[in-house]
Amino acid sequence: MKIQAVRGTRDFYPEDMAFRRWLVERWREASRRAGFVEVDGPELEPLELYTEKSGPEIAEQLYWLQDKGGRKLALRPEFTPTLARMIASRQAALPEPIRWFNISRCFRYERAQKGRLREFFQWNVDLVGVPDEVADAECLSVAVEAMKGVGLGPEDVVVRLNDRRLLGALVQHLGIAEPRVPQVFALLDKRDKVPALALAAMLAEAGLDTRQREGLERVLSWRHLSDIDARERATPEVAAAVESLNRLFELLKDYGVAEWCRFDIGIVRGLAYYTGPVWEVHDRQGEFRAIFGGGRYDRLLGDVGGKPMPACGFGCGDVILGLLLEARGLRPEPERAADYYVVQADAVAWAEVLQVVRHLRGRGHPTQFDLKGGALKRQMKKAADAAARFVVILSDGFAADRRVTIRDMQSGEQRDLPLENLG
Repeated sequence: MKIQAVRGTRDFYPEDMAFRRWLVERWREASRRAGFVEVDGPELEPLELYTEKSGPEIAEQLYWLQDKGGRKLALRPEFTPTLARMIASRQAALPEPIRWFNISRCFRYERAQKGRLREFFQWNVDLVGVPDEVADAECLSVAVEAMKGVGLGPEDVVVRLNDRRLLGALVQHLGIAEPRVPQVFALLDKRDKVPALALAAMLAEAGLDTRQREGLERVLSWRHLSDIDARERATPEVAAAVESLNRLFELLKDYGVAEWCRFDIGIVRGLAYYTGPVWEVHDRQGEFRAIFGGGRYDRLLGDVGGKPMPACGFGCGDVILGLLLEARGLRPEPERAADYYVVQADAVAWAEVLQVVRHLRGRGHPTQFDLKGGALKRQMKKAADAAARFVVILSDGFAADRRVTIRDMQSGEQRDLPLENLG
């Protein structure tokens, strides 16, 4: 019986693994340039780390199990709750602000489809201990630097930015009771994922009357902060949120990334722990789901037993970003299996081949040779299959003069030289 991979997971063949390594390095470079340091945690966490804040129904979206001791554990669906737990356990000893990043394997039990898998890699960047908008701008600038690093520009992607405090105040002004606001937010988060009629039906089922639904439609039609009507702007909650967003947009200008960003009143983010600015990165053509997602979560540290601290951050998965880079022709060529490939004439002994191989590898060059030996023509084909930059040819006289022939596989030029001058 042929055993298939688990649905929603991937096998990483050499070319896929090369892309994954390349992408992870771009993420690391962007993080380190901004002074963030790398951390990690276990892939298994207590199930209550997720259900405590999001409710028991979140378990339906997770891979979870009960171990032999009766403990309920879950494979982590994201890193932010783990980060909060880690900070809470050593909070007094950690210098502020805390600037951490993580690249980890995550799992979500949901319907596998294009752009959404059950197993994926995610880059998280988090800044803890700074309440001001400069922290949000710092995280946004790191995200933009990463997009630059993979070859994307503001003509390819846009950062759509909102504030949950603003939307929350506007929703309550429509007469929607505060306990119902999280449910409305969860439905609004589906706005780009379901047809408009379907969303209207779900809002009606949630108990919103016609006036409230029409009011929401009016709010969601605003494209700029200046579109918010004067009556709403006069209320303290809306005025404070608008002022905060204006400060944030000014900071984004100072960071030099304002052309990547725009206000979008419809950005909600589905996770309940967000408390302030929230944002997503989308491709300009609207072909894919959100690439990045992030925001401010000032209460999460307190919710996991720590001292409350202001915090913000974002996550970026590898699946959607990989699809976008492929669609834009930005996925890099697979790396070479070898810089050098050593081939031998029939009379050359293995000991002589291995002398050359050891010499090249000792100088740090990825080097292959044909472990099966065989005809020179066959070995040359193997060198071409490995996309080797150079082929080193050992002739029958190598044992006597220790000279080799090196061929440049791009230009076809070749020359003889002593082994000690090779590499």
